[in-house]
Amino acid sequence: MSIAIYIAVMAVVTYLIRMLPFTLFRKKINSRFIRSFLYYIPYAVLAAMTIPAIFYATGNVLTSVIGAVVAVILAYFKLPLIVVALAASAAALLAGFIF
Repeated sequence: MSIAIYIAVMAVVTYLIRMLPFTLFRKKINSRFIRSFLYYIPYAVLAAMTIPAIFYATGNVLTSVIGAVVAVILAYFKLPLIVVALAASAAALLAGFIF
């Protein structure tokens, strides 16, 4: 198949995903359950995409766990994102050298 067909299909699917909620839900959603469900979907999807990538990024799960633990600890103390990312990367790199 042509690459143009793949791009066209991806464009249509992306457009439908963004357009369908606007056409299907014209009234305000009053159900607390559905509103809270829709509120948490982006966080759940982000976690589902990020967590596996964290643990398989280095090729060694142990070094990934060490980097993730460092990131969680630094994020708990509300350090800036760049500090957390660099420290977690450095911890995973150092753990890779050690192990």
